[in-house]
Amino acid sequence: QVQLVEFGGGLVQPGGSLRLSCAASGSIFSIYNMGWYRQAPGKQRELDATITSGGSTNYADSVKYRFTISGDNAKRTVYLQMNNLKREDTAVYYCKARAVLTARDRIDDYWGQGTQVTVSS
Repeated sequence: QVQLVEFGGGLVQPGGSLRLSCAASGSIFSIYNMGWYRQAPGKQRELDATITSGGSTNYADSVKYRFTISGDNAKRTVYLQMNNLKREDTAVYYCKARAVLTARDRIDDYWGQGTQVTVSS
């Protein structure tokens, strides 16, 4: 099984910054990509950003130019640097890994427990 542990959430004022991290562990054969998703109250979970093992990134329009995703393949860790945070960024942020486990022949998505980000004055 894959375990994803997230760190870095908290309370920040509008315009402030936070840095999230997520480390994957378990019997992992390979990770194809990792990413961050948000879920605000009453809304569907949605993509913020993803990064592949090769370093290709993808961002939602709402966070482009404000957030930066990066990763460390050796540490199986992904980061999300969040700058110029807005009140509408308030949500639970979930880490996701798309991976193949050593005991499986298929690609599956695995999710962390989430970390709360609250942007408020």
